[in-house]
Amino acid sequence: MDETIQNHLTALRMKYLQVHWEEVFANAKKQQPSYHKFLTDILEKEYLQKKETARLARIKKAAIPLPLVMETFPFDKQPRLKKKLVLDLYDSLRFITQKQELVLVGPTGCGKTGLATAFLIHAIDQGYSGLFIDFRRLIQKLYQAKGDHTEAKLLKSYQSLDLLLIDELGYAPLEKEQAGLFFDLMKARHGKTTTILTSQLGFDEWETFLQNKHLTAALLDRITVQCTVFNMKQCISIRPKNIVYATLKEEKS
Repeated sequence: MDETIQNHLTALRMKYLQVHWEEVFANAKKQQPSYHKFLTDILEKEYLQKKETARLARIKKAAIPLPLVMETFPFDKQPRLKKKLVLDLYDSLRFITQKQELVLVGPTGCGKTGLATAFLIHAIDQGYSGLFIDFRRLIQKLYQAKGDHTEAKLLKSYQSLDLLLIDELGYAPLEKEQAGLFFDLMKARHGKTTTILTSQLGFDEWETFLQNKHLTAALLDRITVQCTVFNMKQCISIRPKNIVYATLKEEKS
C-alpha cells in the first residue's frame, strides 16, 4: 500500500482496510468475486469493525471493575434463583425496553454484583450506553458537584445513560442533603432509563441509610412501579476462599 492510499484510508477512518489491505486484494485475486460482492464485503467488514470499536469504547467508558458475563454465572450454586426468569429478562432485553429498575439484594459474596454486571455488559453489547459506579463514589461525586455548582451537568450526564448500575447501596448512613441528591437522581431517571441497584439491605431496611422516612417511601414508590427484584438473601457466598494459616493449631490438653 502506498502512502497516498494509507493517508486516504486514515482520513476516511477505514481501519479494516488499513490493516487488511494486502489480504483483501490477495483474496479477491484468488476468488475473483463480482464487483458488487467485492465492494459489499469490504463495506460489511468496515461496518463490523466500526461497530466493534464503538462497543469496546462503551465498555471502557462504563468503568466496569470486573467484566463478568452471564455465561459464567454459577446458577448451580444458587438454586434459589429462578434461572429461567433471569435468562428470559436478560435475553429479551425487557429490562431496557421497559425502562425497569433491577434490584439485587443479598449478602456479600452471593454474586449479586456479578449478575448485575452481566446485565450491564449485555446491554452495552447491544448498543446501549452504561456505567458501573459504587454507591459511595456516586454520593461523593454528587455532593462535590453540589459544592462546585456543577450538579445540573453531572445529573444530566447520569440521566443520559441507558443503564446505570449503582453497586452496594447502604454501606453508610447518608446526610440529609446527600439523601436528597440521590433521590433527585433516581427521580430524574425514573421511567426514562434503566437503573440496576445492588444492596445487602432489603427495602424494609433502606430507611436506615437514607434516614428519612418520607424520602424512603417516595423513592421506593417510584422504584417499584416497574421493577424486578432478585432476592438473594438466602443465597450462599460463592466467592472463592484460599486461606493459609500462619499459626500452629492449639494442642488439646
